[in-house]
Amino acid sequence: MNHIGRLFQINIFGESHGNCVGILLDGVKPGISLCSEDFKADLLRRKSGGLGTTPRIEADEVIIETGVFNGYTTGAPLLLRFLNTNTKSKDYSNLVKHPRPSHADFTAKEKYDGFNDYRGGGHFSARLTLGLVSAGVVAKKMLDGVKFETKLDNLNGCSDKTKFNEILQNAVDNHDSVGGVISLKATGVPVGLGEPYFDSLESTISHLLFSVGGVKGVEFGIGFNGASLKGSEFNDMIIDQNGTTKTNNNGGINGGISNGNPIEVKVFLKPTPSIGIKQETYNFENNKVEDLVIEGRHDAAIILRAMVVCEACLAIALCDAALVSKAYK
Repeated sequence: MNHIGRLFQINIFGESHGNCVGILLDGVKPGISLCSEDFKADLLRRKSGGLGTTPRIEADEVIIETGVFNGYTTGAPLLLRFLNTNTKSKDYSNLVKHPRPSHADFTAKEKYDGFNDYRGGGHFSARLTLGLVSAGVVAKKMLDGVKFETKLDNLNGCSDKTKFNEILQNAVDNHDSVGGVISLKATGVPVGLGEPYFDSLESTISHLLFSVGGVKGVEFGIGFNGASLKGSEFNDMIIDQNGTTKTNNNGGINGGISNGNPIEVKVFLKPTPSIGIKQETYNFENNKVEDLVIEGRHDAAIILRAMVVCEACLAIALCDAALVSKAYK
């Protein structure tokens, strides 16, 4: 449901146009130096305002409600909250009977018998990823020595970064949207994180990544490109006593367990479903397919702000796996 984690546990809450959104963390070790300043760098990476992002600007200032005393975590549950102040809920009233294509409007209404908060996507909004980013900040503090690198590999099928601004501007000018592929890397991950089968490191990382709205594909290491290789080409040869491999086609994981090489993950995010182009989709009030023009403020490329969110998901999964690993020792 809205809870995940074995020892590093998170509970996400809120709606896009409700009073607030946030996250409740349990399993945070005591004695970590933590204040609102620690969250600013990653929250800024998620913030809108650049080319291709929504004109909805929020302060995104974290409110630390519990779990910190005298500047250090106490070991008690850590509640982090963000206020919603810049909302235009009337933009969404027509979507109750005329849901957006590829969005959660229809599925949420059916699942919750019409009682869901539909404003701004409600509980399904990317606004809730503030909680994931803030949980990622705490997870990174608990992962001593692990470093993260995140980059945009592909935008709208193009890997030439010199053309990214042109692609974004074209999408904005045409009231359309684009998706792409994010590349994640975690270095300094020790050997032994992850459990066989159902809690394999690939499983727990993927579980968190697929919780991010718009994520439609996850690859580890060489991913699907490995389908064209033979075993003699795919296998990662071990070259020293630390388990370092000559290649990293497996993405740093064997048997569901980290092997000490960098964890490498690629994530595909679909184009933002809310676009300004007229679309023909079913109107449940009039019982026929009709033109829909979506109002409101939306990202032309949600992938730009999702990069730090996906990085946070990787950190959360690794943090939980690290705590589980320590429980055996």
